[in-house]
Amino acid sequence: PLNYSDAHLDDAKHSLTSLYNALGNVAPAAFALSENANDYTRRFYAAMDDDFDTVKAVAVLFELAKEINKTQSAELSGCLKALAGVLGLLQREPHEFLQSGAPDNGLSADAIEALIAQRNLARANKNWAESDRIRDELAAQGVVLRDAGGETTWTRE
Repeated sequence: PLNYSDAHLDDAKHSLTSLYNALGNVAPAAFALSENANDYTRRFYAAMDDDFDTVKAVAVLFELAKEINKTQSAELSGCLKALAGVLGLLQREPHEFLQSGAPDNGLSADAIEALIAQRNLARANKNWAESDRIRDELAAQGVVLRDAGGETTWTRE
């Protein structure tokens, strides 16, 4: 029997989002995929060779994502993208996936970008109350902002 529930779908989306976040934080370098390229590839291929043990193989992907978040390694990011590709995962650009959530809130990408521009203007003018208000408004609509390196990016929850 198929074990289906909305909670399982939400868990799967959250898991996929965490993998895309790792790729979105560190652009993948070119990676020549081979079984013995590193410990991650060896364990991934061992899992796949063990009667297609995708549970173990996917666990390797999450370990790799955790290491990427810690080290910011472009080589490991490339490895993650390549290994995930074996399973048909992580085929989209991270920003496309992360900004593609269901717009149940009625906010289009253009509307979100316009609010971010208003928020950036408020920040430039040191109008922190307005900046916080816009951030909170977007958060209430399921849009999470991330400020890094003088740039604001967003994702849908």
